[in-house]
Amino acid sequence: MIRVQEHDFDLGQALKLLTDGNHGIGGLCSFVGLVRDMAGDAAVGAMTLEHYPGMTEKALEEIEAEACARWPLQATLIVHRVGKLEPGDQIVLVAAASAHREAAFDACHYLIDFLKTRAPFWKLEDTPDGPKWVDARNSDDEATRRWMTPA
Repeated sequence: MIRVQEHDFDLGQALKLLTDGNHGIGGLCSFVGLVRDMAGDAAVGAMTLEHYPGMTEKALEEIEAEACARWPLQATLIVHRVGKLEPGDQIVLVAAASAHREAAFDACHYLIDFLKTRAPFWKLEDTPDGPKWVDARNSDDEATRRWMTPA
C-alpha cells in the first residue's frame, strides 16, 4: 500500500489496518522518519517536501514490488508526507509484515534505503541563512549498494 499525503498519519492505526485479519503475519517491522531541528551544524526551522505526482507513486510501487519479490511478505506500507513540516513531525512510515521477523526486518530496511535514493522527493530546509535544498547523501547511496546482491 502506497500513500503520498499532506496530512499526518496515526502510526498505530496504520499498522493495525495493515495487519488486521491476517493471522499469517508473525513479524511486523516499521520505521518512522521525523523532521530534525538540525542538519549537520545548521538549525532547521521547518522543511518543505515536494514531489512529482504520479511519478513518485510509480517509483514507490516499483520499490515495494522489488521488496515483495525478494522476501515472502504478507503486507507492506509506505506513507510519505509532502508539504511544510515542522521539527518533530512525522515524514515517512515504511512497514513490512511477514510470517517471520527476519524477512520483515530486512524488507523494512530495504524499503527505506531505496525510498531515500530512488523516490522523487525534494526537501527544502528553512535555515537561519535562508532556504536550502537538501543534497543527496553518499551514505544513502552506500546503504542501497549493500542490497545489490541477490537475497
